[in-house]
Amino acid sequence: LRFTDGDVVAEGQPDADEVLDADVHGAEEEAAPDPAPVTEVAEEKPAPKRRTTRAKAVPETAIPEPEKEESRPKRVSAAKAKTAEKDNSAGSPDDGSPAERASLIEQLRAAKKQNVTLHGDGWTLVDTGIQTSETKQHWRTIFAEGLNGKPITRVIVTHMHPDHVGLAGWITKKFQCDLWMSRLEYITCRMLVADTGREAPEAGVKFYRAAGWEQEDLDRYVDRFGGFGKAVSQLPDAYHRLADEQELTIGGRTWRIVTGCGHSPEHACLYCPDLNVLISGDQILPRISSNVSVFPTEPEADPLKDWIDSCGKVKAAVPADVLTLPAHNEPFYGAHKRLDALVEGHETGMRRLLSRLDEPRRAVDLFVALFARAIDKDVLGMATGETLAHLNCLRGRGLIVSRLDGGTLWYSRAS
Repeated sequence: LRFTDGDVVAEGQPDADEVLDADVHGAEEEAAPDPAPVTEVAEEKPAPKRRTTRAKAVPETAIPEPEKEESRPKRVSAAKAKTAEKDNSAGSPDDGSPAERASLIEQLRAAKKQNVTLHGDGWTLVDTGIQTSETKQHWRTIFAEGLNGKPITRVIVTHMHPDHVGLAGWITKKFQCDLWMSRLEYITCRMLVADTGREAPEAGVKFYRAAGWEQEDLDRYVDRFGGFGKAVSQLPDAYHRLADEQELTIGGRTWRIVTGCGHSPEHACLYCPDLNVLISGDQILPRISSNVSVFPTEPEADPLKDWIDSCGKVKAAVPADVLTLPAHNEPFYGAHKRLDALVEGHETGMRRLLSRLDEPRRAVDLFVALFARAIDKDVLGMATGETLAHLNCLRGRGLIVSRLDGGTLWYSRAS
């Protein structure tokens, strides 16, 4: 997207279809029955069913109108975008958006993954897509045809998952430009890439055995360990740190960094008060919930508490009528409502788990309670991590206890 004289001019961008890494995201949300309420947690409405899926590409003809569900944010129609007033001060997001927002919507409507570029002396790129030959070819086309003779001068990465950071090293090397990331995202990414080619650590095997994995699942983990680096090009050895509340100038406008954690260690969103636009990465998604997991490197972590706290933090940092540009699915309005719904979904998930813990159970015994379906082997790691995140949060609240017996962790209600 190119900013000139207050307007946003649409430019081409990669279509990340077929290259998103579904394993770092949660599931499409559908209605599912809620168990009987429990005394320790306030009764809530039924939770959405979590179904692991690839995000759907948005049709190029239009952004669909909002679904008739209170928990869903308001999407933006292409028709409304086309009829928006050119006066930048005219109208609110719901009754005639400014031309800048309209152009943003028009450009992003067909994108599954936003590779957003903002024009100044050159181009600032936000997120790069996963490292595949197909994604590289999309970028080569843009480099040749879509940059108007201007170079990429800065690459910003919201967080360290491969579908966001994957080609950051490749692009920064090609254009001899700088990488901007938060410190924990940069360091964590380099740590995970360093695992490439290593044997699986005994701590990881112990972690998944404690969750209740069978031997064939443990063998599969050992065989697949160290694959993260294959999806990430080599990062530069130096970077610029992004920090919470830091301000950057992009295209003559101020963009403020808003950090969150839980899905990743120090996720950076970008908010522009002048445009009332939030580039949210994976911190707010309109139709899927970002995966929140416990990993073998920190088995006692409570990322779900971090995530819930971060939802409140982001809600306080941006207005209710902000136009949100997410990394997956469509641009939308209703960020506050969506953040509330995301928190509610996790609270309901914890309530459902708690209702199953009148007798001791392992993490793998609780998949159906949390996800309302059986879990395939391909997503076993993600499902285990998210179940443990909910259990660790319940334990942190003093509602459950755990007991290690023969290498297996058993969870039950606190007495």
